[in-house]
Amino acid sequence: MATVVFDSIFKSFGSTKVLHGISLDIANGEFMVLVGPSGCGKSTLLRMLAGLEDIGGGTIAIDGRVVNDLDSKDRDIAMVFQSYALYPHMTVGENMGFSLRLRNDERKRIEDRVAHAARILNLEPYLKRYPRELSGGQRQRVAMGRAIVRDPKVFLFDEPLSNLDAKLRVAMRAEIKALHQRLKTTTVYVTHDQVEAMTMADRIAVMNDGRIEQLGRPLELYDRPANLFVAQFIGSPAMNVFDGTYRNGAVEALGARWPCSAKAHEGQPVKYGIRPVHFDFGSGVEAEVVVVEPMGAETELVVKIGGQSLTVATHGRSPAAPGDRISLAPNAKHAHLFDAASGARL
Repeated sequence: MATVVFDSIFKSFGSTKVLHGISLDIANGEFMVLVGPSGCGKSTLLRMLAGLEDIGGGTIAIDGRVVNDLDSKDRDIAMVFQSYALYPHMTVGENMGFSLRLRNDERKRIEDRVAHAARILNLEPYLKRYPRELSGGQRQRVAMGRAIVRDPKVFLFDEPLSNLDAKLRVAMRAEIKALHQRLKTTTVYVTHDQVEAMTMADRIAVMNDGRIEQLGRPLELYDRPANLFVAQFIGSPAMNVFDGTYRNGAVEALGARWPCSAKAHEGQPVKYGIRPVHFDFGSGVEAEVVVVEPMGAETELVVKIGGQSLTVATHGRSPAAPGDRISLAPNAKHAHLFDAASGARL
């Protein structure tokens, strides 16, 4: 296990700057998730840590040792890719032990390490099979097994679940999290899926346009987003956000008064944010139901208020139907205010 420290990391591809002075400390044994939209720089940062991209500026240290000029093979890391990157002509066991054979490890040690990883990942029945004979989830477990046998200081995951179907992604999320809890190896995990980030991370770094917008524990980001970008990126379904004006302790917007516990200057233009789960039914804001989406355990309603569409999530079944008029009471304690100009949280 090891710490990982990014200190003022810059990166450009030609004249295009993709990382703007990223600094981030990852603790020993921590599961850190880098999340953000495509093109935000998260995979580039991970590839720099892996030694697959040159560092444009700043330093990267693993376990206190600066690795800027070290080859990838000398950094004591193991990476799991989105594409699995398995050798089709090798069996599962041969794929998992390949890196150790390259290091000329003893045959007995290789066999022991592969057997140990296979037990952890329930791959023992498949050691003699070839990748083409495996499902997508089994191939991903083989890729993880190949990383485990190396016993690295740091695991790196680059969107490893993107090629799997929805049900398998849920199962693999649990497997990877359980694996981390068992091995306690420092892990850096890149994804564009905020649900993956929320369910797996010890801490999340939300990235946008080559910068870290906010760093914190999953529920910290959900409960107190630092700005509009984080507020709308974290949480599913996404937070409702609309323009308003702060007056007399509430926000005037969409033809109604919206309660809030946050404060702003009298008459200040703001963005009002409320998550779909933070509406109650009762006296409050009048809305028209446009779409009803039953999910089983909950129901999502798309409603229209003052010409704007908002999402409301309710527990259980809803009797509402398209065209119905309903009254919604936003929970003031869970309402968010953001400066209209900067997007910063108030």
